[in-house]
Amino acid sequence: MASTSRTRTRRGRGRGRGRGSGSSSLPPPPSTPPLIIEEFFIVVYEDPLVKKALPKKFADYLDGQEPAKVYLRAADCGPHLWTVEVLFDGQGRMYLDKGWENLAIVHGVDFGCYVHFKYEGDDVLTVKVFDGTMCRKYYYSDDEDTDDESDDDVKPCIHPL
Repeated sequence: MASTSRTRTRRGRGRGRGRGSGSSSLPPPPSTPPLIIEEFFIVVYEDPLVKKALPKKFADYLDGQEPAKVYLRAADCGPHLWTVEVLFDGQGRMYLDKGWENLAIVHGVDFGCYVHFKYEGDDVLTVKVFDGTMCRKYYYSDDEDTDDESDDDVKPCIHPL
């Protein structure tokens, strides 16, 4: 029995020393990584053709570099970029405004759609549209790949499959 009480006493003293001394065997907490927002989505709950609010975290990411417009590229639809004006409300919110409605109409953005954005840098966002069943909408271009067509003749992907 004597050995049992000595063990308990030793354990108790060992725990007390570590707590009160301020020294810890735990590593310091990791530093906060930089805020990097590359991908996000919005859900279309209201009129799909009116300005759309982007996540506040994304607006915060662009703080100090707030563009007057962004360029949206529908994923897998070639080089066509949709120019969309951007509004900031002064309270940290960012909205897609004029130009958004054109992309929304052409790519079938409707109530209940999920729109996925990937920030590519240089004010370019790649866009993927998912319908209300969470399945991606795919589009194709009318253009045929021929040698005599230039990039100036590229049409946006406008026809849903």
